[in-house]
Amino acid sequence: MTASPLSAQELVAAARGAIEEIPAAELARRVAAGAALIDVREPAEFAEGHIAGATNIPRGVLEFQVEAHPALACTTAPELALRERPLLIYCRTGGRAALAVESLKRMGFSAVASLAGGILAWQAEGRALAQEG
Repeated sequence: MTASPLSAQELVAAARGAIEEIPAAELARRVAAGAALIDVREPAEFAEGHIAGATNIPRGVLEFQVEAHPALACTTAPELALRERPLLIYCRTGGRAALAVESLKRMGFSAVASLAGGILAWQAEGRALAQEG
């Protein structure tokens, strides 16, 4: 017997139940303490504005950046080279980040969390964004 298909919203809800989501103030504190910050949005979204210090690794290639996949020139993103390094992940509203955190946990990352509410929650608190320029 196969399980019923899940919607994207159901996948995100399940991921959120299995990961740590933190508020913006806690994200800022952990970044200041040395955690790596990864924005899993698409490059165009990142260019429009991102949290200062973030590295853009789109959700669609994240797992391949961990394993130095040939499709990505056999390179590993420095932020993903050490699985015990604290990682903080965010996207626009938190859905892609929740899925990314769940996946990274399954890949052996031990200290990974998501920004609750994504960059929209960050902005709602009046926090600044950096822009490419």
